[in-house]
Amino acid sequence: MIKTLLDLYFTFFKIGAVTFGGGYAMLPVLERELSQKKKWVTSDDLLDYYAVSQVTPGVIAVNVSTFVGSKKAGLPGGISATLGVVSPSVIIISLIALFISSFEQIEWVQKALAGVNVAVTALLTYAVFNFAKKTVKNAWGVVFYSASFCAVFFLKVSSVAVVLSAIVVGLVLHFAFRAKGGEGKE
Repeated sequence: MIKTLLDLYFTFFKIGAVTFGGGYAMLPVLERELSQKKKWVTSDDLLDYYAVSQVTPGVIAVNVSTFVGSKKAGLPGGISATLGVVSPSVIIISLIALFISSFEQIEWVQKALAGVNVAVTALLTYAVFNFAKKTVKNAWGVVFYSASFCAVFFLKVSSVAVVLSAIVVGLVLHFAFRAKGGEGKE
């Protein structure tokens, strides 16, 4: 059990140390490390954890690490994975606070962060493309995707309202198809 907990901690420490830009930018790294290399979760499981993490309070990366750790090793696994993913940030922020009083005013730091922002944009684009490929599987998915995008991008509808609406519509469709004998296969 200790070996599993250490593996969870160090895997998520590595993920937390190399991921800039928050939970969205973390998705490609999570998929590569957890689904492809470690095979701790399937891509579909990871998408489910990611979706639930979006609608629950807290940081997406922390929520996903807690879900994966819990699946792998119960409550101790959830704690170990969560500590692993937040440790790099705590260390870096502590060092910055100790040694640099006006961090954002240093020119080379501004240039470095500008470069990181470009890389994060690329990672986000990659994550969105992969999400769409895996989750938009039929006509209903195209309708949900298009309506959600238009509501958020053009109409400035709250993302919380879009997610809650999608949950309601998804459940209604599930039970409607189930009632018609489709066994919930929307």
